[in-house]
Amino acid sequence: MKKALILMNMGGPRDKAELIEFLTNMFNDKNIINIKSDKYRSILADFMVRRRADKAWLGYKAIGGASPLHRITDKLTDKLDVALDGYEIIPVMRYTKPDTKACIDRLHRENIQKVVLLPLYAQYSTTTTKSSIDEFISLSKGSFDTTIINDFYKNRLLNDIISDEIIKRTNGETDFNLIFSAHGLPQSIVNSGDPYQIQVQEHIELVKAKLIEKKAKFSTISLAYQSKVGPMKWLTPSLDSVLKRFKDKKVLIYPISFILDNTETIFELCFEYKHIATQIGCDQYKVCSCPNDSDQTVRMISSLL
Repeated sequence: MKKALILMNMGGPRDKAELIEFLTNMFNDKNIINIKSDKYRSILADFMVRRRADKAWLGYKAIGGASPLHRITDKLTDKLDVALDGYEIIPVMRYTKPDTKACIDRLHRENIQKVVLLPLYAQYSTTTTKSSIDEFISLSKGSFDTTIINDFYKNRLLNDIISDEIIKRTNGETDFNLIFSAHGLPQSIVNSGDPYQIQVQEHIELVKAKLIEKKAKFSTISLAYQSKVGPMKWLTPSLDSVLKRFKDKKVLIYPISFILDNTETIFELCFEYKHIATQIGCDQYKVCSCPNDSDQTVRMISSLL
């Protein structure tokens, strides 16, 4: 019987009109904006979209006018189609197309009853994994025999991919300061029981063990959080504050929250935080790639099934 592997991610705009769609859907997500009233959440979302859209678009223009997420997802889908016999590989984006409704319509059309939901976030968060899964469960109304992969940060193959990428970027030098940069969350979400922070910390310890096993050496290894917006308290320490420790020193960043490169990695880390590092006077500033669509990533995803 044919099965489907649903690759879930946040999505990203491919033009300015889709940026409006992306921001509107994101700020109307009750897992992102925790307001009980749909009406008031919608009003706030409209305000936030108007306030942020033009500035956000400047970031996308700096990287070519589109998020790289769709391009990488398409390549990964094609590779998984070849590697996984018996599975239909269907990418689904939470805030842009291809969306969950289109996925469910396709499953019904092709009479696929068994599905595996794989949110492409190694660590679980209510704002990412739960959001994508909740939408699928709500719209599918129990139509499918569903298996859910909630997190996979302990996967040995994943941590080999990450440690190998980090080692490759050092070019054999041992004086880099390695910073694992995680996407930030408001502290209130973590205080409400979201396990993301704990899982990020556990994940870093697993990768550090791999690096020790592979005899990689660094001046320091630390954790920081990126992407803070608004006045509320977010997880600390922030990446910009951690970078201040490394004037005249070499810095290597690994984006630990993501499996596929996106605006937070390609624009924020490679442009915005690089500019901050230059102002601080870091001697070198490098950013590692996510696992993306590599053959090793295909093997890692296959091992999760």
